[in-house]
Amino acid sequence: MLEMAEAATTAPAAVVVSVATEADRGAWDAYVDAHLATARADARATSGATGYHSWAWRDVFARSFGHDSVYLVARRAASIEIDGVLPLTEVRSLLFGRSLTSLPFLNYGGVVADSDGAARALVDEAVRVARARACRHVELRHIGRRLTDLPCKQHKVTMRLPLPAGMWDRLDRKVRNQIRKAEKSGLTAVRGGAELLGEFYRVFARNMRDLGTPVYARRFFAEILAAFPDRTRLVVVRLKDQPVAAALTYRTGGQVEVPWASSVRDYNALCPNHLLYWTVLDAAVSDGCNLLDFGRSTPDEGTYKFKAQWGAVPVPLHWEYAGLEDGRLPDQSPKNPKFRLAIAAWQRLPLWIANAVGPSIVKGIP
Repeated sequence: MLEMAEAATTAPAAVVVSVATEADRGAWDAYVDAHLATARADARATSGATGYHSWAWRDVFARSFGHDSVYLVARRAASIEIDGVLPLTEVRSLLFGRSLTSLPFLNYGGVVADSDGAARALVDEAVRVARARACRHVELRHIGRRLTDLPCKQHKVTMRLPLPAGMWDRLDRKVRNQIRKAEKSGLTAVRGGAELLGEFYRVFARNMRDLGTPVYARRFFAEILAAFPDRTRLVVVRLKDQPVAAALTYRTGGQVEVPWASSVRDYNALCPNHLLYWTVLDAAVSDGCNLLDFGRSTPDEGTYKFKAQWGAVPVPLHWEYAGLEDGRLPDQSPKNPKFRLAIAAWQRLPLWIANAVGPSIVKGIP
């Protein structure tokens, strides 16, 4: 009897999951920031926290797309201390149906938890919420594998480059020559904030149309810049007064990420992308950052090879799925044969039509 009593007192407390409210915002961000600090101190840490777990992204999704979010928080029973968080956003699409995604439109998301029990409780509650909302599945965009029993896609990698001092001399000779070519061709680069949004969006919208992809509304990027004025920067490469390449960077601690970058293909021979990324890289080093995340790529495709030539190393991403209705993993890739005709047709649209119609379509493609 004594042994049973001792076992009962040492058993882990039950985890209670609830829907976070605005009153939890401060505690949520403090919890995420603590995990980010741990990850910076220990490169082996796999808690899963990223800059996208900040509460303010919820506001960005609501104001940009009108999407409803459900942010789940786990606590030990009878405790106010947070044991895990899971941000989820509901995306409704006529083409793909409803889903709960963590997080849509971004490279990362998913569970952040102090224990496997808290992680499991958060996902179980996410599935319950998804079914109550008639969602087809829950998508968790993790960097490392988090719940090994869940179905998982590994179709993407992120490309990461450590940033020691003296980066110029560490670059491949061909890359340095292409940066010099861009400068000798009269290209210039400028770095700033919201005052560059118009130029950034002109390049981005043109590139998305040329790729056959609906473009985000300009408001999406305006909301990001407004929500994170100290963490975001825009970089624009110009030929005289004409913007020909542009990027948005997002900083978390000592890491700078390039989640969105584009160029106008008519100017590719002048190497604007090389000057664009060199400007991003050089600024990151000057700002004291130690890692550049080039963003998501498909292995062995063009953007992957471009990033690899800078010395960036691929890190596999793991998109895990819970609550699948039929057990089949969703396929929203542009390579899906179902979308080929639509992509080809979109590439032929006048730019003003693509820009007018695109935002209403892309908000349903997480």
